[in-house]
Amino acid sequence: MGRLADGSAGDADYGRIGDGYTAYRQPEAEIEGAVRRALGDARTVLNVGAGAGSYEPRDLEVTAVEPSAQMRAQRPPDRVAAIDGIAEELPFADDTFDAAMATFTVHQWSNLEAGLAEMRRVTRGPVVVLTCDPTLLQKFWLYEYAPEAIETEARRYPAVDVITSGLGGGQVIALPIPLNCSDGFGEAYYGRPERLLDPGARKANSAWSFVAPEVHERFEATLGRDLADGTWDAAHGHLRTQSHFDGSLVLIVSSAK
Repeated sequence: MGRLADGSAGDADYGRIGDGYTAYRQPEAEIEGAVRRALGDARTVLNVGAGAGSYEPRDLEVTAVEPSAQMRAQRPPDRVAAIDGIAEELPFADDTFDAAMATFTVHQWSNLEAGLAEMRRVTRGPVVVLTCDPTLLQKFWLYEYAPEAIETEARRYPAVDVITSGLGGGQVIALPIPLNCSDGFGEAYYGRPERLLDPGARKANSAWSFVAPEVHERFEATLGRDLADGTWDAAHGHLRTQSHFDGSLVLIVSSAK
């Protein structure tokens, strides 16, 4: 797969959908803590598919790689500038970094096996991947309203055993999603359904860019109706006060070589 106009190297065109991303996708403290613990006592860390810099540890020396110009431009001033590059061709020598990380990105790589091999090649210690288990996506109530979006995600996200195998082994850690999760991936709104009626919130989730406009229209109409007449709350209202949701979010940690 060739790179798109703004440099995006995966299947999603962040030159088109990346504008405004950071208004909806801010790092969630609980997830950030899990990523940081997984990086252990590393001093240097590589962030692959780094996007706007979510989950980059502030106490470590970070090198960021991101192919999309749109996403590189949204990195805050307190983050290092990202290198224009792709996971499959990392411009570093073997064992350059103490640790490496990749968050919400492996499902967009054009060659997963090559990207994982490259991360392992340039890293001496742990490789940490934040992703979603595609077999668990249908647990989210969104499947009732926009199955096309969930099915798109399920096709794009690699199986967790494929990721662990590509890294030479690893531990899979389930991450419960907090109710007021500040990182607006789809399941982050499990107890705040009104938020997904905002087109900007859906735009910040790449799966929605692959479904037809009529799916968006049907989703807004049916969810809006069910919220207005109480149907959604009758079925799912308990989620509004449920502290965490055991969804598809996982952290894969591959230990040192």
